[in-house]
Amino acid sequence: MTADATQSTPLVLVVEGSGGDRPPGVPPEPSPARFAFAAGLSDVRRLLPEADVALLWDFRSGVLRDAWPAANRLRWVHIAGAGVDATMFPELVAGDIVLTNARGVFDHGMAEYALALLLAWAKDVPRTLALQAERVWQHRRTDTLDGKRLVVVGPGSIGRAVARLAASFGMHVSAVGRRAREDDPDFERVHGGGDLRRALADADYIVLTVPLTPSSRELIGPDEIAAMAPTARLVNLARGGVIDEDALIEALAEGRIAGAALDVFCDEPLDRASPLWRMPNVIVSPHMSGDLLGYQEALARQFLDNLDRWVSGRPLRNVVDKRLGFVPSEAGTPSARRPDAGRPGT
Repeated sequence: MTADATQSTPLVLVVEGSGGDRPPGVPPEPSPARFAFAAGLSDVRRLLPEADVALLWDFRSGVLRDAWPAANRLRWVHIAGAGVDATMFPELVAGDIVLTNARGVFDHGMAEYALALLLAWAKDVPRTLALQAERVWQHRRTDTLDGKRLVVVGPGSIGRAVARLAASFGMHVSAVGRRAREDDPDFERVHGGGDLRRALADADYIVLTVPLTPSSRELIGPDEIAAMAPTARLVNLARGGVIDEDALIEALAEGRIAGAALDVFCDEPLDRASPLWRMPNVIVSPHMSGDLLGYQEALARQFLDNLDRWVSGRPLRNVVDKRLGFVPSEAGTPSARRPDAGRPGT
């Protein structure tokens, strides 16, 4: 490649994951861009001044915020995750840099995981495993999901995938979103945010898939937990910060709700001293609900498709509305063209 070609070809800075984890198949051959890999903050600060695009392979990474003063040419940031809360710092939000995420990659896997948890409770699987460990033969009758009421808090693409699977088991599925509506194709009803407690009160099961934003932090607090039926069970696939964790622990310990399955926590990994580990009515998993075999390859393919779009000046997929902190589900989702389409490297 000549010096002139190098200058005109956009540079993609890939911020690696922990232990040098890199997206498989990146860079592709042939490639529409140059690629540079950064293993930590010092690498990011050194390489960022020349980067046109940043790919954050670890969605939890905060290095872009720390290196932000060096972002001289940056036009587009892609996060290889569904949630973008770790990267919504004020300078990025206020600027004209486009932000995209991995919306869609995790939907079906997370929906399967949610339904596996609901089925485990309905069919008393935790008790069966505990009895097996003790070699105790104890016949019981189990419950069904058919006819039960599920409330999905956060009717985005993941929440909709949960709803479709749940409906196939005969569940009545409603949601809580930003605005109320009764004509949604995936939910019997969508409640507005002001009706959250009323919706929770009617639920047998609650699944949280809402993005973490300032308005959703500790969305499920003491009053919301108090609104739930004592037989209700809560699944959190969103972010730990969506729940007041102390209030939840207290309610679980006192039996004010029947149980919780938590895949995300305020601090990860979950502290070994946390009482959640030892509660018989709690299922703890290590932020793995969407991580199917082959998901990293899917994440890489998704980014490379968007990179081809960006280089050719076509609209990007999964553009985050930075005012909201997520990709809107409704029609009219914002798209973005490369600001300098047709003029690579300028």
